[in-house]
Amino acid sequence: MNHIVTVQDAVTAFADFMEPTNGELDAIEQEMPAILADVDLLDAQITTLDRTPTELDIRRTRRAARRVLAAERDQANRVGVSTTGGAA
Repeated sequence: MNHIVTVQDAVTAFADFMEPTNGELDAIEQEMPAILADVDLLDAQITTLDRTPTELDIRRTRRAARRVLAAERDQANRVGVSTTGGAA
């Protein structure tokens, strides 16, 4: 008879030093609008995988894609990342 044992100790043995730092948590918090917009876009795309998309599905997907672009734009503007080339 084989016994099933848990591996909880092995899985959580290194958890104390693997916790995210405050800086990493702040970065995640700043990226959260873009993450949620990506989730909405994926949800809209997944909905249409097993059927022919209706006009409503197409509008929902387009709207979600625009939200992703807007969230990424806002995030880039907050961080101060420049997407333009440096050649002048």
